[in-house]
Amino acid sequence: MGAARAFLSVALVAVAVPVQLSVLTRLPLPGADPDLVLVVVVAVALVRGAPGGAVFGFAAGLVLDLAPPGDQVAGRSALLLTLLGYATGFLRRDVRRSPVFVLVAAALLAGAELLAATALGLLLRDPRADWFAALALLPTQVIYAGVLVPLVVPAVMWLDRRAAPQPTDRLDPRRPRRSVRRLPVPSRSAARLSRLPRKSAR
Repeated sequence: MGAARAFLSVALVAVAVPVQLSVLTRLPLPGADPDLVLVVVVAVALVRGAPGGAVFGFAAGLVLDLAPPGDQVAGRSALLLTLLGYATGFLRRDVRRSPVFVLVAAALLAGAELLAATALGLLLRDPRADWFAALALLPTQVIYAGVLVPLVVPAVMWLDRRAAPQPTDRLDPRRPRRSVRRLPVPSRSAARLSRLPRKSAR
C-alpha cells in the first residue's frame, strides 16, 4: 500500500467512526442505526479487492471497538468487518458491469453482518444478543445501507483511485496495445543528403 492510500485509509476511519458514533446513532430514526463504517469498508473493498478490503475492515473495526463508549467485546467489529471486507472484495469486477447488483449485494451484506453479529454475541454469551431483536432491525439495516451506498461508495472509490492511479494503457493487459509507428530507416533527411554530389578530393 502506498503512502497516499495509507493516509486516505486513516482519514476515512478518522471521519467515519466519529460520525457514526456521534451523529448517526443519535438520529431519531426507526429501527437500526445507519452503519457508515460498514458502507465505507464496502467502498474500499470494491476498489482494493478482497485482501485490501479485509485489512481496511480490520483496522476500521478495531478503532470502532476501542472508541468510547466501548460497550462491546473488543475485537467483535474487527472480526466482522474483516470478513465483510474480504467478501465484498470479490464483487470488484462487477462494479462497472452492474452498479445495481453491487447496490443490492452491499445492502444484503449489511443485513448479513447484523445476523453474524447477533450469532457471535450469542456465542460470547452477550445478554444483549437476541434473534428476535435482530430480525426486527434487519429491514431497516438493509434499507439504511441501501441509502448510504450510492452516496458514500462513489466518493470513496473516486478518492481511492486518485490516491493510487490506475495503470496506463500500455501496462493494462485488458486494453489493446496501440501500434507504434516506426520512422523509416534511413530517414528522409539522410536520403536527401546521400543524393547531393560529393566534391572530389584533390
